[in-house]
Amino acid sequence: MFRFFERLVDPYCDYPRQDRPPTKLWPFLRGYSVPFKRVFALTALASVVVATVEIALIWAMGWIVDVLGGDPAQVWADHGTKFILLALFILFLRPVLQMLDVLLLNNAIMPNFGTLIRWRAHGHVLRQSVGWFENDFAGRIANRIMQTPPAAGEAVFQVFDAITFALAYVVGALVMLGQGDVRLMIPLVLWLALYAALMRWTIKRVGPASKAASDARSLVTGRVVDSYSNIHSVKMFAHHDRELEFAREAIEKARETFAAEMRIFTIMDVTLVALNGLLIVGVVGWGLLLWTQGQASVGVVAAATALTLRLNAMTGWIMWALTSLFRELGVVAEGMETIAQPLDLVDDKDAPPLVLTDGAITIQDLSHHYGRDTGGLDGVTLNIRPGEKIGLLGRSGAGKSTLVKLLLRFYDVEQGRILIDGQDICAVTQDSLRSQIGMVQQDSALLHRSVRDNILYGRPDASEAEMIAAATKAEAHDFILTLQDPQGRTGYDVQVGERGVKLSGGQRQRVTLARVILKDAPILLLDEATSALDSEVEAAIQKTLYGMMEGKTVIAIAHRLSTIAHMDRILVLDQGRIVEEGTHDALLAQGGLYAGFWARQSGGFLTTDDDDETEATA
Repeated sequence: MFRFFERLVDPYCDYPRQDRPPTKLWPFLRGYSVPFKRVFALTALASVVVATVEIALIWAMGWIVDVLGGDPAQVWADHGTKFILLALFILFLRPVLQMLDVLLLNNAIMPNFGTLIRWRAHGHVLRQSVGWFENDFAGRIANRIMQTPPAAGEAVFQVFDAITFALAYVVGALVMLGQGDVRLMIPLVLWLALYAALMRWTIKRVGPASKAASDARSLVTGRVVDSYSNIHSVKMFAHHDRELEFAREAIEKARETFAAEMRIFTIMDVTLVALNGLLIVGVVGWGLLLWTQGQASVGVVAAATALTLRLNAMTGWIMWALTSLFRELGVVAEGMETIAQPLDLVDDKDAPPLVLTDGAITIQDLSHHYGRDTGGLDGVTLNIRPGEKIGLLGRSGAGKSTLVKLLLRFYDVEQGRILIDGQDICAVTQDSLRSQIGMVQQDSALLHRSVRDNILYGRPDASEAEMIAAATKAEAHDFILTLQDPQGRTGYDVQVGERGVKLSGGQRQRVTLARVILKDAPILLLDEATSALDSEVEAAIQKTLYGMMEGKTVIAIAHRLSTIAHMDRILVLDQGRIVEEGTHDALLAQGGLYAGFWARQSGGFLTTDDDDETEATA
């Protein structure tokens, strides 16, 4: 039974992916709700039926009070069958109706609605560009992905569990009181008007207050995760207190915004108690007055009293449900700032996959400054022949990493074109482009998974033997076999920790190399591929790299100039332009920047550092 309701909606069903999702709250939620339309309608109907049954029971209790006034034997003779039918309804049919309502809400909607939102939101965020991620905290992005789905689910829950039920209940209450005596409706209508005014006052304030509190919580998460992600730097510079104070500012802001939100609820609760007092005195008092005048039966007064007390108990729940609804909608609105952001880097409609034949790279008048006036590349033109090995170097900020990022299409070029085998990389699919490029970065971060999973990331369909062969070529197999984690896993099953922190820098670099060796892409990008290795291991790895380069088009950035001296061509970048080009010997003969770098290096190492966006060094 549970499984039937849990499978009424598939949260992973196909859906049209949008590059620009709705930025308004209701269109945003409506898009996610499409698979639930039928279930939502059934749940609303079930909620109305349950509310109607509750009103009917109160009316039935009033009727029982009225009919009990005669001789017991005669009452049983006249109404015994009705009593039995009412008892059977309460014992058997009412629980079935209630169960249907609960199963639809708790089992069909709640587990699947949040799952659907989280699945689709994560899919949308993963499609964002590298530049988009570089402009935000990973912790804040993850926090919004995690907190938005349960908030949306809670909002849906309140709509059907409380608001639909309450509306049906109030309408039923008016009808029931009207049947007893139309005048009994007057205090209830007046109370409803005051209750609606209080509700409007509360909702108007709780939405913005909730969004401010949610923003503040996200800020706390971002700062805390930033500290934890960089714990080595925190410890190394002994900045425990500084980080604590940095977090304290955000935590205090979260406290203040939450306190402001709670003030609204306190005012609401106190006012609601006063309003409910008016409701009880108005309806019950008027009912007693009508009874004393002989215009209302004891059953009517009893039913009106029961109904009023039930409404008194419900009003706090309804108000809390409404404020909870708008509070959760505030959380959803805050999450939309991430989830509903348009994609800034997309494939053209019907873009074909890249068809790589030779591996020729053509760069035409390429300029990119990250939206600024300086930095990046400035009018670079370059032709790289199929299978040619290019060495790339320059001072910090010269444009080396920008060139690599644009080649991978982590950013769209601001001016010019990049062609691979005559195909503009902006006109082909991003996945097909990156599948043809192998990249070894200076920052050899790994996924928080097993060593096996990290190596197979290069080619998931590779066999165990192919994976081990790649690890062996990367001089990684032997040390991998010695690994063991606290859970008792060994070798390739060991979990490497967040970004691979449980491995040394050299071990991480070798696992990264194994991953790229396994991928075996025809274009190879090396950004200081051996920077984290000691001299002995580097010498062995260099032979592997040279073997990897055979038959591939290669662009290599290196601090150790000796590692690129053997390249077919060396390019020297300065201030975003190619200022020197040629072989090692030819550039030395020119006596320019390259010759100066070579003369100043120590042991073949260029002592400049590169940065990411403003450029990594070479």
